[in-house]
Amino acid sequence: MITAPMLCGQKTVELSLPDRVRILAAKPVEPLADPGAAVRRALAEPIGSPPLAELAKGKRSACVVISDFTRPVPNRIILPPLLAVLEEAGIDRERITLLIATGMHRPNLGQELINLVGREIVDGFKIVNHYCRKPEFSRCVGRIEGAPIDINTFYLEAELKVLTGLIEPHMYAGYSGGRKSILPGISSFRTMKFMHSFAMIDHPLVRNCVLEGNPFHEAGLKVMDLVGADFVLNVVISQERRLAGVFAGDPKEAHLAGCRMVQDHSTVRLPERVEMVITSGGGFPLDATFYQVSKGLTIARDMVRKGGTILCLAECREGLGSREFCQVMREGHSPEDFMGYYCVPDNFVIDQWCSQTVFQALAQAGEIHLYAPGLDPGDIERMGMIRVEDPQAAADELAGRHGSMVAVPDGPYVVGLVD
Repeated sequence: MITAPMLCGQKTVELSLPDRVRILAAKPVEPLADPGAAVRRALAEPIGSPPLAELAKGKRSACVVISDFTRPVPNRIILPPLLAVLEEAGIDRERITLLIATGMHRPNLGQELINLVGREIVDGFKIVNHYCRKPEFSRCVGRIEGAPIDINTFYLEAELKVLTGLIEPHMYAGYSGGRKSILPGISSFRTMKFMHSFAMIDHPLVRNCVLEGNPFHEAGLKVMDLVGADFVLNVVISQERRLAGVFAGDPKEAHLAGCRMVQDHSTVRLPERVEMVITSGGGFPLDATFYQVSKGLTIARDMVRKGGTILCLAECREGLGSREFCQVMREGHSPEDFMGYYCVPDNFVIDQWCSQTVFQALAQAGEIHLYAPGLDPGDIERMGMIRVEDPQAAADELAGRHGSMVAVPDGPYVVGLVD
């Protein structure tokens, strides 16, 4: 037997599995010995760009876009040296705005905000949450394929625009980071109706670790070109969530360099699809809601045979997710019913895109078994999944009736690419 430590909340669930199960894990990546020095060096010696200090000279205001609480960005390491450079270049602290790219997520407030960036930054700088559903927070700057492009006004009005964030596999954009901080990070709901349309999510190249030909990625680049981005500070973290790579400079070149690192250590090649995939929601904070667990299910979907089986472990301490996502997932659709209804543009609703990825996984797999102690059992049943109370017992029973199997303890942080 072998042991698979499946991420679940802030702990792991140790599953004993047959020796024939292949464990998919990221290649080991060495954390940086002096992460603070690495960040300062990247800001001074960026990729394809003048140093940040040079770009900041003469600017009267700056907007620094940061990720929200769902992304384990080491903000307390990367933000202090970045903000110090801006101040040393002559931008008054009162004219530096940290803008949280919430996308469609809830705002980060109170203790959650302190946990996100640290008390010193909360007390010393202006921090603003993006609200995609409040028109007063955005301004239309153009159109893309007929859809309005509405971007946060704090960002648009800043003389210096800096993007920060984490690069990891992303089920729509190929990789997170870079242009994704703008679209969907600080875009309006009107703009996201285009970016997260049924047709967009249904495109075969809108998937993990694919950039070339990916319309989600390409739309993000177009919008970034339109609204401008002066500098990016993106990072890669190790399995232990320690800083392992810093990529600063030109928003396209630096981001691509980081994507190459992630591809090297976060993807595993498979000769063919397998009968069963055991995966996780990625642990806390990613698996706080089932909404984000869809990422782990997407990883499994792309590896499992048609009619195969998925076993997923995720804590879901905050339940399903947003009110709109709950409403869609509680409608009791079959995958066929969902696709038939929501493929019609006039039926578009908030968060249907995440529901769509869940139903894509349900359509591919014959069964999805879900261990999610934070979810109501009725919700699991309504979603068409099989509730698991004892993950080890479920793994034992399922392994007995499946041949080829893989386990992905880290869930969405490791991508299996089928040849």
